[in-house]
Amino acid sequence: MNDHGDEDAAAVATRTADAMQRADAAGNGAGVRLLEVGPGQARAALTVEERHVNGHGICHGGYLFLLADCAFAYACNSHGVSTVASGGDIAFLRPVALGAEVVADAVERALAGRSGLYDVTLRVDGEPVAEFRGRSRQVPGLTPPG
Repeated sequence: MNDHGDEDAAAVATRTADAMQRADAAGNGAGVRLLEVGPGQARAALTVEERHVNGHGICHGGYLFLLADCAFAYACNSHGVSTVASGGDIAFLRPVALGAEVVADAVERALAGRSGLYDVTLRVDGEPVAEFRGRSRQVPGLTPPG
């Protein structure tokens, strides 16, 4: 049993993600779409549009970080406990072209007490374009998502 009575872990993850998605002005405004969520994991996507392109004609790294951070947020909040980032790093591996569909897969690597560690791989056509590592912290007192 968990903090949500008889609700199973997958249902908690879905309910929490739905509430977060409705409230996420930054991700929604950038065009981030949640594709899947489960306990300790999430998949999100972004189609690179003109508004995402930098002066070199490729996707701005800030949008790739935003996509990774959104997937990370869904994954680390999937347990139904309010969780925020305590840090994150990204390595850009390849440029991402206008029109590309970028898919971010977030996976929980460790959860110890209130701290978590998550990896997010960003891919275009199955090929990695960036790797993100996020550190999370559960925050008592915040209104829980969902």
